[in-house]
Amino acid sequence: MAKIIQRRRAVSINPLKSSAPLGAALAYLGIDGSIPLLHGSQGCTSFALVLLVRHFKETIPLQTTAMEEVATILGGSGNMEEALLNLTRRVKPRFIGIASTALVETRGEDYAGDLKLIMDRQPELAHTRVVFASTPDYAGALEDGWARAVSAVISSVVLPWSPAVTSFRQVNILPGVHQTPADIEALKDMVESFGLYPVVLPDVSGSLDGHVADAWIPTTMGGARLEEIEQMARATHTIAIGEHMRAPAELLGSLTGVPLTVFTTLTGLAPCDRLVALLSRLSGNAVPGRYRRERSQLVDAMLDGHFHFGGRRIAIGADPDLLFALSHFFAGMGAEIVAAVASTGNSPSLDAIPAETVMIGDLTDLEDAARAQGADVLVTHSHGRQAAHRLDIPLIRVGFPIFDRLGTAHTLSVGYRGTRDLIFRVANLFTGQMHDHVPADFADVLPAPIVEESSHVSPPATH
Repeated sequence: MAKIIQRRRAVSINPLKSSAPLGAALAYLGIDGSIPLLHGSQGCTSFALVLLVRHFKETIPLQTTAMEEVATILGGSGNMEEALLNLTRRVKPRFIGIASTALVETRGEDYAGDLKLIMDRQPELAHTRVVFASTPDYAGALEDGWARAVSAVISSVVLPWSPAVTSFRQVNILPGVHQTPADIEALKDMVESFGLYPVVLPDVSGSLDGHVADAWIPTTMGGARLEEIEQMARATHTIAIGEHMRAPAELLGSLTGVPLTVFTTLTGLAPCDRLVALLSRLSGNAVPGRYRRERSQLVDAMLDGHFHFGGRRIAIGADPDLLFALSHFFAGMGAEIVAAVASTGNSPSLDAIPAETVMIGDLTDLEDAARAQGADVLVTHSHGRQAAHRLDIPLIRVGFPIFDRLGTAHTLSVGYRGTRDLIFRVANLFTGQMHDHVPADFADVLPAPIVEESSHVSPPATH
């Protein structure tokens, strides 16, 4: 069991975590026809919008209630009402997901009561589904905001179980915030290959996968449909990924009676085996041959790659569930986790990190620990590139945000194929860092060249 160390500094010098409101906005973006709305100042929303656009390289329909000094003092219910009416009249979204910020949470507003009064007195909002999640910046990080938004959607949208619910070969999937659109697409394809129907909440594989639509619309293009979210009670099982999705999964289970399974990670041979076995049991079908082939390819990749991973000293900084998945991946391949830094400490997955200590800190803590422990590789998001440069070690970009590389949304790391590809990506990076030997490298170990004495005899002198 890893020892959890809380940082003693009062401020973050180089922050590692992203805020909870940003995580909630990202979850709302996984619903079709939606607009996330941050209840707070305009500056907070602008910063979140910049990060989302730089990460996904896509148009992000993020809006704000734009609270100013007067609203901060007298209350922001008027700003919320005006924002909801403006969005409904101009954009006509099917869904508006509101996330609170530290501004309204610190002031102690009754935002839930305000929203109920607004919905009662404004008939224009009757055909728009509005959900509110409490996500103050000072409580938690990206994972927490994502999970709270999903819980708010489940509470407000999902219809409870009743005897009239028809049994259906449906599987609910609650992905973690660390799953990319490519990861979610692969999970959906796997569920469908067993003859089951996946309903994903949130489904960013449809809205943030980088496609070009036939016509521009001001809301999200694709994602989980409200009609399917309402009918999550007719599923045979719910699959949640990551400990931060346990609470939403349990809420869904209490509301619908659908049994659930929480996977701490889907990267690695053993977790993939458990997932395939679960889907085979739920469907009653044999495992398709393609997965037997992919499993065999993963085993071969592990045999080929462990030569490059063995003895490597890894420093990782990420949100708790991503940190758990990556640390177990590297440790399983023979590397050593010499530095592990988490963005927040309120996760049970931190105790199971395969490292001596896990620090709750920022990128400065990660850099200091990596330097002290002699790390070979730094694993974190794009804000760690300066630290990697100062340490003169390679950076493996993971998590959010990644803004200095293309194709982040299409990076796959779950399932047999995703784990195989991750092995190759990392092993190739290690191989690229190897020194190309030249003869001068062996000057101290090679024997000195033999110089033969000349046998030439000088001719006699002539007079």
